[in-house]
Amino acid sequence: MSLNKENRQRLLELAKRSIQHGLQTSRPIKIDLADYPAELSERRATFVTLEINHQLRGCIGMLEAARPLAEDIAENAYSAAFKDPRFPPLEAHELDKLDIHLSILTPAEPVAFSSEQDLLTQLQPGTDGLILEEGHRRGTFLPSVWESLPEPEQFLRHLKQKAGLAPDYWSKTIRIYRYRAEIIG
Repeated sequence: MSLNKENRQRLLELAKRSIQHGLQTSRPIKIDLADYPAELSERRATFVTLEINHQLRGCIGMLEAARPLAEDIAENAYSAAFKDPRFPPLEAHELDKLDIHLSILTPAEPVAFSSEQDLLTQLQPGTDGLILEEGHRRGTFLPSVWESLPEPEQFLRHLKQKAGLAPDYWSKTIRIYRYRAEIIG
């Protein structure tokens, strides 16, 4: 499901307003879903990525749809700005330099493969977001990560590391799920 231009803009503005509200109140903005079209009230999984000068400044999201789309964007925008453990909380002087990118995910689907090589041949660079699970370890890369890791082998090796595995690790019990993302911003 692709959003129209007006709803895409509404979500970007909502993300920015939630961050501004967070700077003033230390809480995400509360929204009334009645103020939004039905399309923005559907349960969807999202990630909000913040950048300053093309450098990551925060990224928070959920892989499973748990909240209405507009609410998920407001919560994840706030969390990306103030709760990403990799970064200090956003400061007011950074707001004007902030680039906000929204990723609205499709439901993840399992990928069937017989070997690591088979998996690599099935990957669609620039399109696939992946979730890797092995035991209690889990990692994901959004489709936008292909911009910095364009080769499937490289993408998979870094995803394994993100999940806490060695880059050359392989086992028959690894599970891979694929999803797509509509990128806004």
